[in-house]
Amino acid sequence: MRRPAGPDIPSDRLSPKVIPCGSEFGFKLDAARLEAAITPKTRWLMLNSPNNPCGAIYTQEEFAALGAVLQKHPRILVISDEIYEHIILGDKPFVPFVIACPELRERTLLINGVSKAYAMTGYRLGYAAGPKELIVAMNKTQSQTTTCPSAISQLAAAAALNGPQDFVRDANREYQARGAMVVEGLAAIDGLELQMPEGAFYAFPKCSAFIGKRTPDGQVIETDTDLANYLLRVGKVATVPGSAFGLEPYIRLSFATSRQQLEQAIVQMRDALALLV
Repeated sequence: MRRPAGPDIPSDRLSPKVIPCGSEFGFKLDAARLEAAITPKTRWLMLNSPNNPCGAIYTQEEFAALGAVLQKHPRILVISDEIYEHIILGDKPFVPFVIACPELRERTLLINGVSKAYAMTGYRLGYAAGPKELIVAMNKTQSQTTTCPSAISQLAAAAALNGPQDFVRDANREYQARGAMVVEGLAAIDGLELQMPEGAFYAFPKCSAFIGKRTPDGQVIETDTDLANYLLRVGKVATVPGSAFGLEPYIRLSFATSRQQLEQAIVQMRDALALLV
């Protein structure tokens, strides 16, 4: 991969730019807002599909539109996080970024791993695929920080990726059933707004109706972080505030657990939220 031409930018002048992708945009980035956000300092575009926390999936056409913008900016590389590629909850298919934008293949770093689809979170193993020059540089950096993944983790990941895929298909059907159950249960709670995610295993309801309310002990719920803390303290349910992802007021609930625990969590959330006035 030849380095794109252009002046170097000192690292101390680089910082992430988050482009808001709320529900009004389908939780996705579009070409117009991407173009508007690009500056001479832009070096990477980070994409995630299926998406955490909202489960949105980019179509081939949506990726192609982003690719058309990137074609005009040869300095910008792409990180495509596709770790939820096998967890599809509806009819919309997963499309890899480089399939939609083959002309950007040499500028794309693919990120994936075995934690999600193969339920191997404890192995702490992911992988990347991309241009040789970039991978060589990444290897040099990693070898000076973590040395290498354990041999056990590597062999286990190879067995998962190369072995029978029945577990992945069976797990995906179960995620679909759990997702439908959780969305139905949360939608029945007055004040929560959400829709069925397209992929991954998270429900991401909007919780603006509860902002400004008071807890039984008189504390005001000022943010979605306050609400998440309240649900943990009173409802005994762990959620993640949307502000952690740059979107608020939302809360994220994982349904990567048993149906029994999910049913209990919904009841406890309903009861805890009913106490707010």
